[in-house]
Order: sequence, then C-alpha cells, then structure tokens
Amino acid sequence: MAVRTDHRGNSRVVFERGIPAQMMGIDGTWRRDCTMEDVSEVGAKLTIDGSVEGLHLKEFFLLLSSTGLAYRRCELAWVNGDQIGVNFLKPGDKKKKARSTSIGA
Repeated sequence: MAVRTDHRGNSRVVFERGIPAQMMGIDGTWRRDCTMEDVSEVGAKLTIDGSVEGLHLKEFFLLLSSTGLAYRRCELAWVNGDQIGVNFLKPGDKKKKARSTSIGA
C-alpha cells in the first residue's frame, strides 16, 4: 500500500493487490465484481470483472463489505478499457440538484 498525491492534489491510497468489492445498480437490478485499485476521499479507480455492456454506470453503489454495510454512492468519471474512475457522492448531493431544478419548474 502506498500513498500518493494525484494531479488534483488529493491524497490517494494505492493498493498493491487491490481490494475486492462489488458494484450494484441504484435500483438493485445488477451487480458486478470489481477490484478497487486506489482510493481517495473523493473517488476511486476500479477494475471491473467481466463486461459492463448494458449496465447503467452513470450512478451506482460501490459495496465494500460482503454484508453491504460499508458502501459509497458513486458516479462515473471516466472509462479506460476494464478500468473506471468514480467520484463519491455525498449524502444530499442529488437532493440539492433536484431541489434547484424543481424550483424553476
């Protein structure tokens, strides 16, 4: 395990072998095994096992424990082959956006 600073100035922990995790659709209709290669306070780099074709990756949960008690809500930042970058969404992020759009409606 090594700690590096990325180009945005965030401290990032890089795992030698990666940490097993699972991605799950917001609605619970799909799951994929993945490996968390590195993580920072604001996001992570994942290597996905298998195809991501047809999955709704715009927003999903990253499950960090087998019981599902440790998780992060994520949005897709970038894709490079079988690796993706995700940004962690803080509780309330989507609600603020929804509120601001509903006011103008």
